[in-house]
Amino acid sequence: MSNHTIVCAGIDTGKRKLDAAIGPGAGELQVANTPDGQAALSAWLRRHQVERVGIEATGGCEHEVVVRLRNDGFTVIVFQPAQVRAYARFHLKRAKTDRIDAALIADCAAARKAEDIHAPPDPRIAPFAEQLTLIEQIAEDIACIKTRRATVRDPAIRQHWDDEIKRLRQTKRASLKQLLAAIRQHPDLAEKLDLIASVDSIALPSAVEILVRCPEIGTLSREKVAALAGLAPYPDDSCDQHSPRHIQGGRERLRKALYNAALAGAFRWNKHLIELYQRLMAKGKHHKAALIACARKLLIFVNAVVARRAPWTTEYTGA
Repeated sequence: MSNHTIVCAGIDTGKRKLDAAIGPGAGELQVANTPDGQAALSAWLRRHQVERVGIEATGGCEHEVVVRLRNDGFTVIVFQPAQVRAYARFHLKRAKTDRIDAALIADCAAARKAEDIHAPPDPRIAPFAEQLTLIEQIAEDIACIKTRRATVRDPAIRQHWDDEIKRLRQTKRASLKQLLAAIRQHPDLAEKLDLIASVDSIALPSAVEILVRCPEIGTLSREKVAALAGLAPYPDDSCDQHSPRHIQGGRERLRKALYNAALAGAFRWNKHLIELYQRLMAKGKHHKAALIACARKLLIFVNAVVARRAPWTTEYTGA
């Protein structure tokens, strides 16, 4: 058995600065969250023989330093804020400063088992995700403008909103076309996109959502991919109390795309989802619960198709 001890560090990320700590009590550093500061941080971590770095997700402020450290050979674990808070509560740590948080994140990184550390994401996906977010935000803007327009009586103002909706729709179509062209420049991603889109009820925009929001598709078990999307049903039982299972967590935008695709598939486009929806409704399930089950089944289908590298056929079971 190896006696090698992995040296871990934690980074508390701010918009302007980075606070780093090597646990337990082995050193602290504060640098600017700039390319020069990140370079200095990387050199400092290397001098201290750090191998694993924990960092808390902070709305994108952590992205550049994460990329820099991964490129420099460090194993970087990005924690959700809820994970760090839960770890602090478990250890009854109530004090909070940036440096204390950095040391806490270092402890979280040390506590993570090696087998639970995922490989870093495909660096090609990040720019696709930003462009996809833009497309999603344009769709949200269109929905908001439609709501405003519905209450307007003045013809001139209604025309203004009609023109704005038309402009945004054109921008959305152009952005999606540009994103598809960028994805298809990579043969492996283009193949995966076509496999996803081959599944009944998965239109091309939904296929893009799944590819970009779930680049792990085809490499995970059906249970893990459902949990990743926030579509796994969790029990809520205690003693004699038996509550209905419910979903929680996961990737919200991915889950929304699957739900919308399942909504169309369960009523028209996918015979497996139609049968599943009707069977669940006959058992007394709520409409939304049945659709969530359909979204989960649809994700399982997609996962199986990509894993097998074979286009969808109606005989697929997703097993």
